[in-house]
Amino acid sequence: MTRPSDKYGEIVRALEGQLAAGVYQPGDRVPSENELAVHFSVSRPTAARALRELEAAGLVDRRLGSGTYVRKGRLQSQRSGQRTFGLLVPGLGATEILDPICTEITKVCQAAGSNVLWGDTSSPSDAVTEVDRLCRYYLDREVDGVFFVPLEAVPDRQAHNIRIAELMRSAGVALVLLDRDTLDYPDRSCFDLVGIDNFQAGHQVGHHLLQDGRRRIRFLARPQHPPTTDLRASGVRDALDRAGVEVEGRFQLSGVPDDDEFVRSVIDQERPDAIACSNDRTAALLIQALSRSGVSVPDDVAVVGFDDVRYSTLLSVALTTMKQPLAGIARAAVKAIDDRIDKPEMEPRQILLSAELIIRQSCCGLAGAAAGRH
Repeated sequence: MTRPSDKYGEIVRALEGQLAAGVYQPGDRVPSENELAVHFSVSRPTAARALRELEAAGLVDRRLGSGTYVRKGRLQSQRSGQRTFGLLVPGLGATEILDPICTEITKVCQAAGSNVLWGDTSSPSDAVTEVDRLCRYYLDREVDGVFFVPLEAVPDRQAHNIRIAELMRSAGVALVLLDRDTLDYPDRSCFDLVGIDNFQAGHQVGHHLLQDGRRRIRFLARPQHPPTTDLRASGVRDALDRAGVEVEGRFQLSGVPDDDEFVRSVIDQERPDAIACSNDRTAALLIQALSRSGVSVPDDVAVVGFDDVRYSTLLSVALTTMKQPLAGIARAAVKAIDDRIDKPEMEPRQILLSAELIIRQSCCGLAGAAAGRH
């Protein structure tokens, strides 16, 4: 769902008020898209979005070829124990890993009789403004809880993330963090967090690269990376330390992976035989830049990513990566937010799931392909 524009919000608020006042009873047909478009002087797509929002909130059912009918009002939903949650995910609709997690969360909630409101913050406006508008939107709709992915590549992100989280808490809205904390590593906030064990996942990557015969291993991330990136890098470095592999020069590199000049400088100065990347997108762009520089993957440099996004197998060299357990994260997140609502006095928890190493061609050059590799 996208955040409501002024006209879109006007329609939603008007229909919600009529439903609460009993103008339309359960089973009644509400005005159609065309009727709403004429009445409110808006386009038909704007009216359709308003009806989709009411459906997502569990207030109406839309029946193909028949119309839209009242299901149950907000007060009825509250009395029946039905809960409504919001997804506060910057860039939702344009992310490779968070979109499927949110889809899984929606499935789990719907199976339990709860509603999920989606918010698309991928518009050209700045992320902070979009998230603030969406916060007000969820608070106006009195959601029971919010799944929040803290802001990443924005100035003063920690201050903004703290403010947003505190806004929800002060309003009595249960909050569960997805993927990363509101505070930068190694600090930890007082909110529940659900994601993968990034340190352990990084350690797996480092251990695998060592088994593959790599010794000059580096870690690459974009500037303004999230706290999870530091955990992943720390895990890779720990694997090297435990194996007694000394790192000469820089280990954790920060730069734009498709900047040919930057990538060339890394190759010339660090002479790596393997680069672990903070995520699959960074790894994919790096593979392309290495190719343009005449560097062969994996013969010259092995490359590993994180997340196992859809295009991991579609690159010129299929990408070795850490696969996130999307369905498991969703189930854990929904249970965490239900627990937080039922027992608000609980100590904050950090629920970390294990990621799975998926081995492909991008890092099996020195030791050769082993039996059982993907």
